[in-house]
Amino acid sequence: MGTKARQSGRGPFRASQIPEGSRYELSDGHAIYCAPTGARGSQSNLSGGALLDSDPDVESAGVDTGFTPEEGTLRAPDIAVGNVPNKPGWVHGVPPLAVEYADTGQDEAELQAKIADLLGAGTRFLWVVRLVGPRRVEVHEPGKPPRIAIEGDELTAPGVLRNPVPVRALYDRDAAHEQVLRNLLQRRGYENLEEVRDEGKLEGKLEGKLEGKLEGKLEGKLEGKAEGKIESVLAALDARGIALTEDQRARVTSCRDQATLDRWLRRAVTLEGDAKAILD
Repeated sequence: MGTKARQSGRGPFRASQIPEGSRYELSDGHAIYCAPTGARGSQSNLSGGALLDSDPDVESAGVDTGFTPEEGTLRAPDIAVGNVPNKPGWVHGVPPLAVEYADTGQDEAELQAKIADLLGAGTRFLWVVRLVGPRRVEVHEPGKPPRIAIEGDELTAPGVLRNPVPVRALYDRDAAHEQVLRNLLQRRGYENLEEVRDEGKLEGKLEGKLEGKLEGKLEGKLEGKAEGKIESVLAALDARGIALTEDQRARVTSCRDQATLDRWLRRAVTLEGDAKAILD
């Protein structure tokens, strides 16, 4: 969300004059003040960013990243997917996918100017998530008229995202977490959680047959389920960059209590904090 009073002609400001952390963007050399985000918008930015960043084909993403395709333009989408290097300073160019959350107080003229700046500089997909009124997402692509996606629809960004994004997941935190779990499992080679469970069941059946006893079969099935859940917990922690000590890893790999593993798996996907907080 931003406001500006643009004069005719090119403005005097350049991206190099705007320090990191500033609340100003630039369009054609004119400064645009960007107000802080409200509670609803900030929560949506966080869960939506996690969802898009976890997609198996995404190598980089950021929130409020400043992009400068030319010296008179500095734009910071709420969420940027792609072209977000891990280094200080503004990013040259634009992201292939940008997401804007529009809440109360949105300056519509400025939003349209921002969309034009990003699409004109090379952004391939720009989604405007409307937080006021019916749940809907405006989809903008260069050279195409905008279209509306509503709850129940899915959004795609070929060449940027592997998986379609349900419109609901850009609003609803729980729905976003479901997609994050799917994405993290795919990053570890599993299509979904059911595949992890099926693998565990298969391992249990094979072990039971080799032992040739009913007790062995039952034990193998339970062991297989536990191993599958252990793999899911470790995969989720690894994908989020949460490191485990040797003792913590041994605690996870030795656990066979299904309820405990289920609790850890939910926390590994949703809970903010370090490994100690997740495994408490």
